[in-house]
Parts: sequence; C-alpha cells; structure tokens
Amino acid sequence: MSDYGHDLVFGSFVTPSNDDPDRTVGVAVLSEQVGLDLVTFQDHPYQPAFLDTWTLLSFVAARTNRVHLAANVTNLPLRPPAVLARSVASLDLLSGGRVGLGLGAGAFWDAIEAMGGRRLTPGQGVRALEEAIEVIRQLWDAETRGGVRVDGEFHRVVGAKRGPAPAHVVPIWLGAYKPRMLQLTGRRADGWLPSLGYLQPGDLAKGNAIIDDAAQQAGRAPQDVRRLLNISGEFSAVGRGQLNGPADQWARELTELALGEGVSTFILASDDPDDLRRFAGEVAPAVRELVAAERERAAAPERTPTPDRAAEPELAAEPEPAPVAAAPVRASRASVTGGAFAVVPTPDDGVRRSDQKVWDESVRPTGPTPDPDRTYTPHEQATGAHLVQIHDGLRAELAQIHDLIEQVAAGEIDAGTARSHINTMTMRQNRWTLGVYCESYCRIVTTHHTIEDQSLFPRLRARDPRLGPVVDRLEQEHHVIHDVLEGVDRALVAYVGSPDGLTELRAAVDLLTDALLSHLSYEERELVEPLARLGIA
Repeated sequence: MSDYGHDLVFGSFVTPSNDDPDRTVGVAVLSEQVGLDLVTFQDHPYQPAFLDTWTLLSFVAARTNRVHLAANVTNLPLRPPAVLARSVASLDLLSGGRVGLGLGAGAFWDAIEAMGGRRLTPGQGVRALEEAIEVIRQLWDAETRGGVRVDGEFHRVVGAKRGPAPAHVVPIWLGAYKPRMLQLTGRRADGWLPSLGYLQPGDLAKGNAIIDDAAQQAGRAPQDVRRLLNISGEFSAVGRGQLNGPADQWARELTELALGEGVSTFILASDDPDDLRRFAGEVAPAVRELVAAERERAAAPERTPTPDRAAEPELAAEPEPAPVAAAPVRASRASVTGGAFAVVPTPDDGVRRSDQKVWDESVRPTGPTPDPDRTYTPHEQATGAHLVQIHDGLRAELAQIHDLIEQVAAGEIDAGTARSHINTMTMRQNRWTLGVYCESYCRIVTTHHTIEDQSLFPRLRARDPRLGPVVDRLEQEHHVIHDVLEGVDRALVAYVGSPDGLTELRAAVDLLTDALLSHLSYEERELVEPLARLGIA
C-alpha cells in the first residue's frame, strides 16, 4: 500500500481541437463550473488540427476564475526552456497562481524534426529535460543575485536576467514511463504524470518504487512527488471492465488507486460534458469520502480489547492515545478532546421556507439515551465531528444555490463564465450556469446518502439493534429527499424553458432546504454519539 497522503485533485484532459474553438473553450469552462480542480490540454505544436496549447491556456485562464491549468504535457523539444519559463510565470501572475507545468522529453520525432526541432535519442531526451528543469527553476528564482547560467549539452543560458517569479510555487510534473525518466522525476520533479492506458499491470508500483528510491538518494522524501494519472473510461449502467460502469464502480476503483498506488490527482480524458459532470458531481465526492474514511481508520492507533477492562484498573488508567489529525470542527462547536462527549450536533432552528411538508417530524424515533458517565477518546469523537463537517459542507453549498438564484434574478452573474457557444442572451447563459451548479449539488447529496445507506447504516444496526428504528427512518428520509431533488431538476427544466420559471425553481429549492436541513440536524442528533460509542469510522 502506497498512500502518500496528498489531498485529492480531480481534473479534465480536454482535446485542443480547432474545428470548433468555442466548444473547446466551453468544455474547459464547464470543468470549472461543475467543480473540477484542474484543466489540462495536450501539447503537440506540429498538429495542425489543434489549437496552440499555450495560447489556449491563456485564453481559458481569462475565461475562468478558480480552476488550475496545465499542459499535459509540454512538448519541450519545441518549447525553449528559458522562454517557456517566462511564459509560465507570466500566465501564473495573470491568472492569480493557477498554473502547473507538465513536461515531456518528446515523442513523434519525425513531426518534431519537421517543425525545426532537434531529434534526440531517449537518453539525450532525459538529459535535455534535466537541463531544462534547471534553466526554468533558475529563471523563476528572481531573488538570487546574478544571471542564469546553465552550460548544458542541449540547453545553454549564459547570464540571462532572472524573473519574473511566478505568483505561486509552480509544480513541475513529468510524463515518465522508462526508468531514467522515473529516476529524474524522483530527483528533480514535483509530480509524476503518466496515462493509465499506457501502463501495464504493476507499472504504477514499479514506477513508484523507482521514484521513491531516486528521491531518497537525492535527499528528498517520496511524499515530495505527487502522483498524477490521466484516465479514461465510460459510464454505463452495468460494469464491463476497469472504469467502464456506474459511478460507484468508478469511485471504488479510483479509491483503490489512491490508497494502493498513491495516486492523488485523477485527470479524466473526455470532451463529453455529461462525463465531466458525473466525474465531478458523483465520482469525485465519493472518492474523497472513501479515502478520508480509510485514512482516518488507518491512522487510528491499534487497540487490543480485553475481556473486562473495567476489572483491570491498571489498564483503565493507561494514557489515552494522541488525537488523530483531522479537519478542525467549526469554531462554534466544542473542540474534540478526551473526556465527556463534546461534539455538538447542529440544532434545527425550526425555520421553514416552504408551506409544503414532506414528512411528519413529530413521529421521528429516537435512539438510546447516552450514558452520562461514559468518557470518549479524541479518536472516538473524531468520527462524529467528521459527519458534522460533511453536513456543514452540504449546508454551505445549499446556501450558495440560494445566492446563485438571487444573482440570476438580479442578472449579476458574469456571462463570461457560461459556455462560450451559449451566447444569445445573458439570462440564458446565467440559467445554464445555475443549472450546472444545482445538478452537481444534487449528485453530491445523492452520493453521500448512498454511502450512508450501503456502508454506515448497516454497521450501526449490527452493533446496536436499538438504533434500528432511527436508521430505518433516516433511510426513508433519504428516499424522500431524492424525490425532492427530482423536483429541483424538473424546476430547472421549467426555468430554462419559461421566463416565469424562477418562481417554481425558488419554491423547489426552498422545499429542498427545509427537508435537507431538518434531516441533517436529526441525523446528527441521533448518530454523533453512537458513532463514538460503537467505534465506527
């Protein structure tokens, strides 16, 4: 198992086709709108069917606000490293620190040579790439006195002035497959970026081993090198192979790659808007949740149960293990420390936006009363805190939906954030933006509920049958919320088709707000303490 502990990143790998430039840019903009973290384009300057990658990256940077951008990967033989360094730094400054640098040693040498590049052997390509990294990093190091000097076999810079420095520390990722390139990745790079389709079974593990060894020999830690992976696949109702099946299959397989092979950045090669929406809205949240749960479980200290711990005072008095590192609870909640249970469920404030009722809250069952004398370790309390944090994320996203609706109603959303080819009128662009956001949010909620229904709730039932009525009720409410989400979808369709549809959309989202906030508060009230008491992560 090779989990390097990096935060998870999800991105798109968009074809830079020039036959419909508006669509190419639109797919990139869509990647940001649905919640992906990264947009990448392949770089083949000799391909006349493609837009120039660095021109395209600059254009997309101007049309987006949050998403990071990179070539996947830059064709170094046709991009002189000193000029490339200044291009990257300039775009990073202009975009507010959103640029990464993928580099490749070169391929398709006939085409490179036809464009005026120098044909290199594989060994020469690796040496040229290492020299280029030195040139680039020296040029970015604007604080060091004196000019850049690299007297290399393939790249020579004699006193060039340094700068500009990028807006942030730009990571350098190498597209590597062979041992010499992998060793270079471990010595000098910030990330390894292969494509899954080019790898054989076992290649990820072998590559990780080479990179880790080279990093350590260079005085670095294996964790200094992020592991990225280009992936492709097909969403279908029935599983037919790797990354060919429903979203939950994708989530399981990517989770295995994250925890078993150390991959922390998944970049989907697809130009299909529906694929990108499902990847961002269904797969990414599920993978993040599954990986976080497994990391928390793996970080928990090993504890050997005794037949009767209370009868052995010398064991009962042993010190509690150190708290597991976890995201902090909101400042308004009690901190997670050993002793009395301190995780505060979110109260239901009783405010309702809609006159419609989807269930009778007065008949909700309750679980067993907690033992007031029981104490809890920090690790035991962390699981309940994590549930509250997940719910807080859903609450924050719900607030953003309401804010978006008001921005749409006021015409305040920037039309440039909508897909490029939807350009007939501002309101139509704004509607499309809102629709993508609501659709993505609905999928996130559904994925969270599915994980609870299939994993968390059965374990609670098995460990404490007294929780059965509560769990049954929560599952029933999940189905009701699913129907309410379908109502939001219907309202979105009506809104796009009718200028008067905003009233119906507001009503649908108000009903969703009432149902979801009430449900989340009820779930926290009934489950945060049992999660700690039963030791469920």
